[in-house]
Amino acid sequence: MRLADALEMVTRTDPGMIRSHNEDAIYADAGLGVAILADGMGGYNAGEVASGLATTRLAEDVAAIINSPAVLTRGLHDSASVEAHIVNEVKAANLAIFNAAQGCSQYTGMGTTLVMAWFYNNRMSVAHVGDSRLYRLRGECFEQLTRDHSLLQEQLDNGMITAEQARYAENRNLVTRALGVDPDVEVEVHDFDVFPGDIVMLCSDGLNDMIEDDEIAVTLLTLRGNLALAADHLVHMSNAHGGRDNVSVILVKVVGDFASPKGWWQRLLARLQ
Repeated sequence: MRLADALEMVTRTDPGMIRSHNEDAIYADAGLGVAILADGMGGYNAGEVASGLATTRLAEDVAAIINSPAVLTRGLHDSASVEAHIVNEVKAANLAIFNAAQGCSQYTGMGTTLVMAWFYNNRMSVAHVGDSRLYRLRGECFEQLTRDHSLLQEQLDNGMITAEQARYAENRNLVTRALGVDPDVEVEVHDFDVFPGDIVMLCSDGLNDMIEDDEIAVTLLTLRGNLALAADHLVHMSNAHGGRDNVSVILVKVVGDFASPKGWWQRLLARLQ
């Protein structure tokens, strides 16, 4: 099955109830099998510049890889190759944001978090920097697949605070990694298998700071048959709980099998369908 038919993607982004503008940026293309979400930070609206640069640059570069003659000829099968592409392109986006900040005083100190998913050959490679998250609903099991790069997460890992204390911590938005802050960045990448029926959710912290994970899980379980309604309801709940930050959501539902065709003629046929 073609990726465009095997994946259903829905995106939503909203400034929230407090912020005057939206510094989140999102991108999703089921035909490419790519979803990207960035949560910008910085004064003078520089956060939206950083997040916009990240999503635009990554989307263009990944599309160029997927549509390159080498990939069109051989297909995407190897997770190590996909992960290497992701790391290279995220680092390139990071340097582009850093250089833009260095070249314009108005953008000094700007940066952005990032979470992205690249679907291929019944697999998903996930990359993230910062505290934007990716979750997966499989059957009745809803779990967070990314681990925040944040001061709060480090305190949890070191046993300095409990999970209950973390829910009300004042420093929950202090990230330890972000794109654009330094000329190089450490990108965390992991590979996961994908099955029909899975629902993947990418979100900015404007969602998970406002809504508990079990509430998100109930929404997805209840509305899994209508992805657009589920996304609308998640944004509505975030705003109803205070909407203290911009909120962005990308929902991806795996509808069918999308194993890469093995033979060259099978790949050509798949492209022509």
